[in-house]
Amino acid sequence: MAVSAPPVISATSSGAGVPGGLFRAEPLFMANNHGSGNTNTNECRMVDMHGVKVASFLMDGQELICLPQVFDLFLKHLVGGLHTVYTKLKRLDISPVVCTVEQVRILRGLGAIQPGVNRCKLITRKDFETLFIDCTNARPENLSSVLLLSPFPGFSCKCPLLKRNE
Repeated sequence: MAVSAPPVISATSSGAGVPGGLFRAEPLFMANNHGSGNTNTNECRMVDMHGVKVASFLMDGQELICLPQVFDLFLKHLVGGLHTVYTKLKRLDISPVVCTVEQVRILRGLGAIQPGVNRCKLITRKDFETLFIDCTNARPENLSSVLLLSPFPGFSCKCPLLKRNE
């Protein structure tokens, strides 16, 4: 009796023509919303952002992406940590949406967030682009190019990289 081999799916596969492909446009997971008027808040799709697939949910007609996932993929090398991102979000007047328990389970199942994480926030693509631009513009190319403004007369910086050329 001959057994057929399962199809090979690469990590960059689009899933086109392969049943159960790795990345696809239709919902990957859909949880039941018991008693909720909005039936599509737990439909998770993998969407393309800057050439990388990220998890997203459609809520109230807006596509919301997983903030910890895009932090890990795009921002962690630009800022000190996720706490810095939340501070930037406040300053930029961006209000992330808190995931439901079921959405967190779905994101964990997809590997978008770590297994031990029990809270997560979502932001729009537009808000992510605003945040990304802020993070890339806030980081100087060279520390010696940072200009220190003296908070009081007689202020001197002891760090040789940050001293002004006077």
